[in-house]
Amino acid sequence: MVGGGGREHAIVRALGRSPRRPELLCAPGNAGIAADARTLEIAAADLDGLVQAVADQSIDFTVVGPEAPLVAGLVDALAEEGHRAFGPSAAAARLEGSKQFAKQVMDAAGVPTPAWRAVEDVETGMRAIGGYPAVIKADGLAAGKGVVLAADEAEARATLQSLLVERRFGTERVIVEECLAGEELSLLALCDGRRAVPMAPAQDYKRIFDDDRGPNTGGMGSYSPVPGIDAAAAGEIAAAVHQPVIDELAARGTPFHGVLYAGLMLTDEGPRVLEFNVRFGDPETQAILPRLRSDLLELAEHAARAGGLADARLDWDPRWAVTIVLASAGYPESASTGDPISGLDAVPPGIEVTHAGTTVKADGTAVTGGGRVLNVTALGDGPQAAREAAYAGADVIDFPGRQLRRDIAARAAERVR
Repeated sequence: MVGGGGREHAIVRALGRSPRRPELLCAPGNAGIAADARTLEIAAADLDGLVQAVADQSIDFTVVGPEAPLVAGLVDALAEEGHRAFGPSAAAARLEGSKQFAKQVMDAAGVPTPAWRAVEDVETGMRAIGGYPAVIKADGLAAGKGVVLAADEAEARATLQSLLVERRFGTERVIVEECLAGEELSLLALCDGRRAVPMAPAQDYKRIFDDDRGPNTGGMGSYSPVPGIDAAAAGEIAAAVHQPVIDELAARGTPFHGVLYAGLMLTDEGPRVLEFNVRFGDPETQAILPRLRSDLLELAEHAARAGGLADARLDWDPRWAVTIVLASAGYPESASTGDPISGLDAVPPGIEVTHAGTTVKADGTAVTGGGRVLNVTALGDGPQAAREAAYAGADVIDFPGRQLRRDIAARAAERVR
């Protein structure tokens, strides 16, 4: 397993549930992952080091968690040395590495997406805005923080200045996009280069504060399933959104293997794709995988082979899952690190805690090590039961400046009684 966040911890846990009982290693891992896998002190960005470790450790199969090593070509580098891996090639990973490329692929494939324009200077960007609020996106990778919903001309100009002149996130281009009204949905699909097999739907919460206030984050919580999106509806969305993109990339000679994440807006005119990610979402994965009864290791291995998912059938726990993210002081603008974490041993049984930004001091004490620190996930017979259990677990954990939202899955609970 490559990576060291909450998503990777959830994947490690799911891989560990395989009846094949695999030996798990993770690079670099974190304080929580170290309890479930043997960790290696190799950064996820160190492609040469990771390829060498796969050879040195006689690794049979590699699962890549974060987007950056995928965009940088880790799967390609492993393949060149004859190593099997789960994830797209660098060419296919451009779907996340460049929003302009993703838009071009969607347009070519006939996938519905908001009207857009790519711009490279502030004044062109201002002229491209048709009204407010305006959606402005950094073209490249931005760790989930590269999207701004500008409320007025002043905020739009400041955002364009930050991205295009001050080069925040290192981008040279931004996408100015039509702002859509509706409800957001995350739908992930396992892909084998030829077909897309939808997973259970989820919904995440990007803003730092309750009621979707404050700046965007990497995600402050999630839940699965989603009211109104049953297996049939998920299949219809995947057929209209994921499959045409898989077909388009295959026609271009860059077949997509791995997980294709569609961030969607459910509008009155139907689903519209806001973004594609080329890996498991974070924190959606923390809510989706605890519900997966199928063998994730077997599915990942099949996805790595051309056409390997032809007979795939995913089995899901019917219960709801709710994930609460605990973030450090200052997040998302900054992250307080080194703060002692208490209460981990007091979490009620049956509640899953996955580590995101944590480290361990020499005396064994867990401390904060990043912006999003921990994820607390609970299963329940409905969204209200799941969210009550998740918050009961979250509330026994503490560290200085701890931040969490209190409205995760609240709307779902109101709709499902």
